[in-house]
Amino acid sequence: AVESGATEIAIFAAASETFSQKNINCSIEESVARFAPVMQAAARDGVRVRGYVSCVLGCPYEGHIDPAAVASVTKRLLDIGCYEVSLGDTIGIGSAGSTSRLLDTLLRDVDVDRLAVHFHDTYGQALANILVSLQRGISVVDASVSGLGGCPYAKGASGNVATEDVVYMLHGLGIETGIDLQKLITVGESISSALARPVGSKCARALLAKREV
Repeated sequence: AVESGATEIAIFAAASETFSQKNINCSIEESVARFAPVMQAAARDGVRVRGYVSCVLGCPYEGHIDPAAVASVTKRLLDIGCYEVSLGDTIGIGSAGSTSRLLDTLLRDVDVDRLAVHFHDTYGQALANILVSLQRGISVVDASVSGLGGCPYAKGASGNVATEDVVYMLHGLGIETGIDLQKLITVGESISSALARPVGSKCARALLAKREV
């Protein structure tokens, strides 16, 4: 990565033991141990490391995940040197209520500026969950153009929330993003066409329809 010019890398852990085994073929404890030499090399080479925690609001194998388990893994990633940890609702099962309860637990011990959120939109709840997170002070939101993505170890999980929908919501809240929504929609339409799949953003579908009038 360093030879290719990378200045930032990511490491992935999970709040579910079973998902950790399925996704990266080791336990949570083993995953953290494996990250140690990576963190040492990153520190040596001046590379920033972002951490991810999967299944923070539910697991396809274990079901409910205790917020305390999420907090434990999050704090361990921060302790070993991650500058930020992204909280991933891998199967998109979270709601505004469960997101609020998770953040109640995390924000007791973790600074809000060390957290980001990553919501898949399987159940159509991603924007509501993002709004709850914004109201708690989190300002970093992961998103995917046209809602691309998914997870091979989470049957039925859709992609991450569409960037177009997030930007539309943020602009509606009066939050400056520096993003030209119309240009973003064009990009999403282009990549969706190249992949022979429908545009995954509701906002984009609505605004693209207006272009055809």
